[in-house]
Amino acid sequence: MQSLKGVIMKKYFRQILALFILAGLTGHAQAQVNLSAETAGPTGVPGNVMGHMADVLGEKKVANLQVQQGQTLTNSVRNVAQGKTDFASAPIILPFLLSRGVGPYGKIGKKKGAELAANLRALYPYNAGGFFGFAYTNKGWKSWEDFRGKTIWNGPPRGAALNNARSTGILAAGLKDGKDYKGVQQNWGQLMTTLVDGSVDGFILPSVWPHPYPTTMTAAGKVSVFSMPKAKMNSALAKKMFGVPGNIPIIVDRKDMGYKNSITLISEDNKLRGLGTAFTDVVHKKMSFDLVKKIVAAHISTLDRLKKRTAFMKAVGLAEMDPIKSSFCGKSKLKYHAGAVAAWKEAGYKLPACAQ
Repeated sequence: MQSLKGVIMKKYFRQILALFILAGLTGHAQAQVNLSAETAGPTGVPGNVMGHMADVLGEKKVANLQVQQGQTLTNSVRNVAQGKTDFASAPIILPFLLSRGVGPYGKIGKKKGAELAANLRALYPYNAGGFFGFAYTNKGWKSWEDFRGKTIWNGPPRGAALNNARSTGILAAGLKDGKDYKGVQQNWGQLMTTLVDGSVDGFILPSVWPHPYPTTMTAAGKVSVFSMPKAKMNSALAKKMFGVPGNIPIIVDRKDMGYKNSITLISEDNKLRGLGTAFTDVVHKKMSFDLVKKIVAAHISTLDRLKKRTAFMKAVGLAEMDPIKSSFCGKSKLKYHAGAVAAWKEAGYKLPACAQ
């Protein structure tokens, strides 16, 4: 016959065991996948998208996104393709260049580059704004021709931004760096000082609206921003440029730019046009269907919140499925992950067949 003490001890043992089991089940239910992620600086469009995803995926207990900011996205995209990183911000041009083993991926070679690019899958579209001309209004410039013969800041020493800025000058007025104007290249970190110190005559810069670049300039004086002429935007050269993966047309109404009194728009129809840069976030094709579907579903369900994250996020092509405006299809062979396709369709969006 058991003693009273023995009965009590067994009762407490069962209660303690039950608590441990419950705690274990609860911990299992709340367990999250740890994902590594890489993006550019935190204040730009890609950094804001990735920062938002880190927040919402954590809140919804989908994944812990461990984000490395300020990365060179050329390397980040390759890291995802190689399985070294789970998640990365990606200009659409980079998977295309990787697939051909050219540009920054020249040392990889075409065969290996094509193999790596085939591992990449997209989650959702957005863009990083367009490239436009800028100058202080007191200079009296009236058109892109006034950039001719001047000193123009047009990007960092190398990379896609410099190429796009140079392409913008060529498309707008046939202006070639080194021939028709003196291009000045500096690292991005030096730009904020250069915007206001008077060391250059003008700028060809990427911008969304509003943005730290025009905001910084307007603190020092009134600014003129130069739209791509409408005829140039519809030219044969423009068609060729927009055929390059990642290049998209950006058109912004004056009323949506902000800076009511501090910026003068140089445009024939009160619209700001420019050469834009399409982005997506990429993962490896082997990431599970269910996990990707949850990630993209979290993105879709919080789009309104993402648009309010900064003043410019409302105008960066979030959920833009048009293949021309998002730069999917065409020469770009990048596809959406099957889990992403399922999430978008379930939410009522129509994806281009060529991107699935």
